[in-house]
Amino acid sequence: MHVVVSCAVSLDGYLDDGSARRLILSGPADLDRVDALRATCDAILVGANTVRRDNPRLRVHSDVRRQERVRAGKPENPLRVTITGSGDLDPDAPFFGHEALVFTAPAGLDRVTGTLGKAATVLPAEDLADVLRDLDARGVERLLVEGGSAILTALLAQGLVDELQVAIAPILVGGGVRFLGGGVFPPGRLTLVEMRRVEDVAVLTFGRPPHDDRHWLGVAIALAENCSPVPGAYNVGAVVVAADGTELARGYSRETGPDVHAEEVALDRVDPADPRLAGATLYSSMEPCGVRRSRPVPCAHLIAASAVRRVVYALREPPVLAAGGGDAVLRAAGVTVVEVPDQAFLVRRTNGHLIPTF
Repeated sequence: MHVVVSCAVSLDGYLDDGSARRLILSGPADLDRVDALRATCDAILVGANTVRRDNPRLRVHSDVRRQERVRAGKPENPLRVTITGSGDLDPDAPFFGHEALVFTAPAGLDRVTGTLGKAATVLPAEDLADVLRDLDARGVERLLVEGGSAILTALLAQGLVDELQVAIAPILVGGGVRFLGGGVFPPGRLTLVEMRRVEDVAVLTFGRPPHDDRHWLGVAIALAENCSPVPGAYNVGAVVVAADGTELARGYSRETGPDVHAEEVALDRVDPADPRLAGATLYSSMEPCGVRRSRPVPCAHLIAASAVRRVVYALREPPVLAAGGGDAVLRAAGVTVVEVPDQAFLVRRTNGHLIPTF
């Protein structure tokens, strides 16, 4: 699924001024640009505060664009999606006028269903990754996220955005609701894809960097498909990538021997003296093992002893074969560790002979 964030901000980075009336930053031409963008998407996600404050309809306004969607076999308007913890939304709001999904924490599912169940389909979700997985399973190929600040901050902090479109209006606000709140964001620079002028608004489009964590993690996950299932072993793939995006090595479980792990295979294929290792990232479909029965040195210790200083993985090792703990070993050794849990379901699928595939 391709996740697009679209928002309009002031020159000093505000979405809104916080007053009782919504601040309009875009002109007619830019609003039409957003309408055209909506028409290309399968669903639109906004936060509950946006539903309360802006009272959006989230529809495609152009008759021509709606007709084009119908001719393409799609509904006139994208699916509407929101996330709420309290369920404190008006079921008669325009947001609920057509098909809508409401995600909430499992603990509050009954309460929110009681409030909004007649106006929308209410679904449980532990986090944003859960929401995206559910939408992907429903066939949503393009998701448009229009705010607010909390949703935008969380998605960008978790590295879940594929495309960011920011319309910058020639206005100074001085205070109010910031485009992004505080957070720890993925390192590195986004790629500037396009700059264009729409009346007096500058629209910047950014994409993921070309040597993206999720791309290389996907390579590692795909490598695991090469493993022949063994009752007492996981299927794992690993790839080592230099800071400039050059692949240094790859491997998968048992590729070079019955007890050899994927991370070992990949590391063994790189000269330990290669200076590129110091800035390299090791991508593994599963958390490198912290405890090991088949060989004397667990993978987390092998990585910590190498020049690699960054590890990215999708699935934390379940307590099925061993106690795990590789993440903690790596962090204690000063290695930067990034977990990408929204990709864990793919790793579970590859290891269905050992762990649940829910």
